[in-house]
Amino acid sequence: MTSPDRAAGQGEARVGKSGGFADLKTRIMSAIVMIALAVGTLVAGGPVFTLFWIAAAVAIVWEWQALIGGGRRRPRFFSAAAALAVAGGFAAQLWPERAAAVILCGALVVALLADRGLRVWAGAGVVYAGALELAICAIKPPFPPLIESQASARAIVWLFAVVWGTDVMAYFGGRLIGGPKLWPRVSAGKTWSGTLVGVASGALLGLAVALFRAQAPVSIAPILACGLVAAAFAQAGDLLESSIKRRFGVKDSSRLIPGHGGVMDRLDGFVAAALFVAALGAVRAWPSVAEGLFQWP
Repeated sequence: MTSPDRAAGQGEARVGKSGGFADLKTRIMSAIVMIALAVGTLVAGGPVFTLFWIAAAVAIVWEWQALIGGGRRRPRFFSAAAALAVAGGFAAQLWPERAAAVILCGALVVALLADRGLRVWAGAGVVYAGALELAICAIKPPFPPLIESQASARAIVWLFAVVWGTDVMAYFGGRLIGGPKLWPRVSAGKTWSGTLVGVASGALLGLAVALFRAQAPVSIAPILACGLVAAAFAQAGDLLESSIKRRFGVKDSSRLIPGHGGVMDRLDGFVAAALFVAALGAVRAWPSVAEGLFQWP
């Protein structure tokens, strides 16, 4: 088996020979499809939106269990999927405590089914996927009043803008500018230049979303600061997933998305940023997470 470091080096060599953008066309086409799905389910709202993110969480846990390996993968996956489906239903009804309890129970069952040396990792995958469900349903409840629905939808679009802007501009910034690696032991391709360009771009794009047709005055400095922190969390989430893949000698979480790897590869930054936004809304104790994000003194 090729080591992660060697595989990463071979990948960088392939990129270098083609000018840095050999996979750009495939990435763009896949990105268009993913954006259409995400935005389409957001517009549809209600149970369609909730089911989309439950499906994303189930895909994540499937990839996670395959990534860490070990025995009884199917029982682990089906136990985790059942827990995520039930937890997603509770989260959609704004019962986060029940959802969290189901996720933890599912994580315990999956951990007990895993091999002795993989039990913590197996259970952690359920918690990771479940955290996405809880965060998304906290930011945009499936059945809110009209006014709250508009605010929460804007919060999701803001989150899309920050994470996608960070991801895209970090990709281009790193390849066009280059320079020192951010953390070569974890991510062979990520550079300081790409990271800084990505974080700044994501924050600015998020600010643009907040300002677009705003119904109330927007406090630019706090929104920009939130964007910078959320973008930094997105990059940290990417590094976390990269470290897990290196730990288990895997280059991509799966090959489900052409040019992008797996669902985990695409949502690692989004999970981290969504958790930050949900936590921010909870700490600020506004009636909704969206108000906690956008309303500042």
